[in-house]
Amino acid sequence: MKNKYVSIGLTNPQSPTNVGVVMRAAGCYQVDSVFYTGRRYAKAAKFHTDTHNSSSKIPLTGVDSLLDALEGEAIDSDMKVVCVELVVGATPLPEFVHPDKAIYIFGPEDGTIEQKVVDKAHAVVYVPTVGCMNLAATVNVLLYDRLAKSENNLASDELIRSSRDINNHVKVKKDPA
Repeated sequence: MKNKYVSIGLTNPQSPTNVGVVMRAAGCYQVDSVFYTGRRYAKAAKFHTDTHNSSSKIPLTGVDSLLDALEGEAIDSDMKVVCVELVVGATPLPEFVHPDKAIYIFGPEDGTIEQKVVDKAHAVVYVPTVGCMNLAATVNVLLYDRLAKSENNLASDELIRSSRDINNHVKVKKDPA
């Protein structure tokens, strides 16, 4: 069994662009699966916004309820539920210790995560900002934070070589003189 597992749950995402950017982030940060609820994305999914085709490698699954997905076979029983929401009483992301196995649930930009989902959460965190970020930006910040705090944060030249665009051949000059 895998020691680390990351899943994303999107609550009725507002736009296909946000879901496309979330899928790109999922590919960049090695997310294992993405779930979404609601009808808005399904209606607009034909507007292909997953520019790196991450959904060909990472399952993007529509579910009626994230709670059903959590209680069903879709999610491991030892997975921690972490809601990411700008709400009083939440833990600031810089102070949060990420669990090895987690599903991070995000609310829509024009609403919030249902109370019954928040009540099932092992933790509720927020990204300290002035105002609120959009869904895709919040997912990116959270996943970056998880990677940066991990013991294998992959800060190496090999990671750079494997991650950069094929058109990027820029090098850092070691002696600026």
